[in-house]
Amino acid sequence: MLFPVYLGVGAFKLHPHFVFEVVAYGVAMGLLRRNVTQDAIPLSQRSSVVVGGLIGALVGAKVLVLLQHGDLLWSDWRSWLLLGLQGKTVVGALLGGLIGVELTKKWIGLTQSTGDAFVFPLLAGTAIGRVGCFLTGLSDRTYGTVTALPWGIDFGDGLPRHPTQLYEIVFLIILGFFLAWHSRRDRPSGERFQLYLVGYLSFRWAVDFLKPDFQPLWGLSFIQLACLLGVAYGLRQLSRREITVS
Repeated sequence: MLFPVYLGVGAFKLHPHFVFEVVAYGVAMGLLRRNVTQDAIPLSQRSSVVVGGLIGALVGAKVLVLLQHGDLLWSDWRSWLLLGLQGKTVVGALLGGLIGVELTKKWIGLTQSTGDAFVFPLLAGTAIGRVGCFLTGLSDRTYGTVTALPWGIDFGDGLPRHPTQLYEIVFLIILGFFLAWHSRRDRPSGERFQLYLVGYLSFRWAVDFLKPDFQPLWGLSFIQLACLLGVAYGLRQLSRREITVS
């Protein structure tokens, strides 16, 4: 397989990252639109929450990706500038979106939990987007370190690497099944989102040890540090819910 794997017929071909990113956004927004019509939050407030989350996600995705690849600033500032224009990270978008939602809720005076509606759109969108990351190859910078395992993939540099994008897709499917089972139980509103947050960020913290990332602090990357903060927040929210229920 030659990377990137362009999609199309003949001279009409599209970059896989673009194709799957568009599909991921479309599926996620479709699922979210369906979910928000089924909850008890007024449409005007839900719309404000969605907009706040989108703005926060955009800012968070850009800020964290620039911190993550800060080593390029001194070695190759052109790549760093290009990264700032085109790059983004799921973890930054997730945490930035969370901050955006919470700030918006405070601003409009909304006290109800709103996170559950986002869970399955996030799961589906991330999984679809990772297909595009995988098919893009080296330029996407989401590949893993060199491995001797039989499923190692040569993304174009002649070295068999961990297909960390595929690892993430498999994990998201497993997490999705678990949360679908959880959604059938009588649990407090918002708990499903916190379980998703803790589960996904714990996985990202672990799998990023298999990536050749810039790790300036205690052997951790900025994405891993952000994951730990997010997990701590999620666990705190879950513990508070358990205390309230009991």
